[in-house]
Amino acid sequence: MKLVRIGTLNQEKPAVLKNGQYVDVSGYFQDFNENFFETDGLKRLEEVLATKELPIIQSPSRLGSCVARPSKIICVGLNYADHAKETGAAIPEEPILFFKSTSALSGPNDDVIIPKNSLKTDWEVEFAIVIGKKASYVEEHEAYDYIAGYCLHNDLSEREFQLERGGNWSKGKGCDTFAPLGPFLATKEEIEDVHNLNMWLEVNGKRFQTSNTNQLIFNVPQVVSYISQFMTLLPGDVISTGTPHGVGLGLKPPVFLKAGDIVTLGMDGLGEQRQVAKDYTK
Repeated sequence: MKLVRIGTLNQEKPAVLKNGQYVDVSGYFQDFNENFFETDGLKRLEEVLATKELPIIQSPSRLGSCVARPSKIICVGLNYADHAKETGAAIPEEPILFFKSTSALSGPNDDVIIPKNSLKTDWEVEFAIVIGKKASYVEEHEAYDYIAGYCLHNDLSEREFQLERGGNWSKGKGCDTFAPLGPFLATKEEIEDVHNLNMWLEVNGKRFQTSNTNQLIFNVPQVVSYISQFMTLLPGDVISTGTPHGVGLGLKPPVFLKAGDIVTLGMDGLGEQRQVAKDYTK
């Protein structure tokens, strides 16, 4: 199944992308949120799709984040060796973890707002995992049992805030609109091999990132298991697994987003995103 959320900001309703049409399931489910996943929502959704006559949403106005605001967005830093190299960092011996604020969540085609006083807003195409049930101290061989599905994520980053202002990375990662998710959440059966997915990102039609999830240093079960040793993962939580080489920071000279730039990105089986960069205004 491909889960989507359609509607204006904070007014989204749940739907399913099926045979190229958006099927409205809001009559049976409030949202694709923590409660949905922890109450066996995916199984119940399958039953509704199989047994009920459901309305079609014609010409949807906007796609929201494919999951409602989760309890947390956990990111893995420097999880591609070529990205670590381009930024001058050592290849990590254990996963580097940081949080992205949940208020950064946005739709896959929403504008990216360049933060006030930002000069170094950057892009990062990433493969994201959505947790399906409460996970604590999970073994690697059990990890897939705790996953609801996968989605595309642009882990936007303000590099000065992240790297030059002291403290940890979070202040450069959690700005408003810095976590576009979607266009849909693909449930596990939709993706044959999570470790062989092509990914790409372009700015104004120029290709900057091209890679594949087979280049991950720490793979999907390793990441889920590792994070669960330090915190409980709740249903609907998002894990973003890192970006490959080709970010603006790694270019010589560096290139960063400016107002009017158009960012497009995509992954095998997970669709595409398109964002227009705009300056911050009150």
